[in-house]
Amino acid sequence: MDRNTELALIDELLGLDAARSAYLDETVTRAPVAHYIDDPHFADETRAIFRRHPAMAAHHSELPDPGSFLRKQIAGLPCLLTRDRFGTVHAFLNVCRHRGARLVDEDSGCKHLFACPYHAWTWTNQGELRGIPQEKQGFPGLNRAEYGLRRLPCVERFGWIWVTPDPDDDCDIDSFLAPIAPDLDWLSMTDMRIAHSDDFTCAANWKLLIEGGIEAYHFRVAHAETIGPYFPDNLSTYQTFGAHMRSVLPRITFGELRDQPREQWEIRAHANMVYTLFPTSQFLVQSDHIVWIQLTPINAGETQIRLSTLAPTGPDAQPDDHWARNHAITRRTLREDFDIGASIQSGLTSGANSDLTFGRFEGALNRFATTLQQAFQTET
Repeated sequence: MDRNTELALIDELLGLDAARSAYLDETVTRAPVAHYIDDPHFADETRAIFRRHPAMAAHHSELPDPGSFLRKQIAGLPCLLTRDRFGTVHAFLNVCRHRGARLVDEDSGCKHLFACPYHAWTWTNQGELRGIPQEKQGFPGLNRAEYGLRRLPCVERFGWIWVTPDPDDDCDIDSFLAPIAPDLDWLSMTDMRIAHSDDFTCAANWKLLIEGGIEAYHFRVAHAETIGPYFPDNLSTYQTFGAHMRSVLPRITFGELRDQPREQWEIRAHANMVYTLFPTSQFLVQSDHIVWIQLTPINAGETQIRLSTLAPTGPDAQPDDHWARNHAITRRTLREDFDIGASIQSGLTSGANSDLTFGRFEGALNRFATTLQQAFQTET
């Protein structure tokens, strides 16, 4: 985000606050309930969305050294991330090319070679087949180059490792990120680390969880006992960047900027921002740290959630107990959203509603739904 954009956003929100108006889209819109509960629709999302678009698989600090590896589940596929001796990151399907067993069982660690637990075929962390027990007798003439690990498109950008789950996809990850790249660069996440992380499962469709983070209409009600008192009622704005979105939610201190010299204005000092990285990751940007909300859809009504607090590194960094307290507050607040998401999911399956209704100040929800529909049309 450049300085002119930052100032323009502050001006916009101060104007909305002065007018006592929410940010309004043109019309009330609707979304079919079937898109949240139907297994066939979820299967279509997996094919057209999750498998075909880059996923934010890990922060670079999770693969800190040559030989580091991570086992991940991405878009329903077993994946293995590695960093080789040159520092390059690779992504593979975590599947033995001999008989299809899971190659790596550990969640993380440091290895330069991976031996299959079934017959001990062995691969390097660059995906090359290195060893085959009793090869001359059992597999004479086998072309090892044809049995390398199945590689997935992968790049390391802005402090993150991005993976496209389809091995045959020709997605240009850099082009996919280009519209939001200036903001990702501004956030300086290469200079951060994951200080605390939690994993849990929520009985809600993944889109309900995304939607809970991109509107402020619910804050004073759903978060009355946590963060609600610290935010104005239903004041926010949003903008899309290709498939991605930036939402800005000012805190009650935002009005203080009117009394400050313009050159001293800093948006992070008085507002939270939510970046939705299409399709299933969000950043909750606060004044001194960032929370990564990573969603892994399991089925139409169930989502795995990883909630991670990213803290700055360096000699002036806060001690770990500071981030532990922040992480606990974030976890408690977001669990309120996730619990409501599960309640909504239960209600949707009752048949009470055929559509969800998005008000004019909930336009970000409709824009996200439109982006999903456009992705479907691109794939058909």
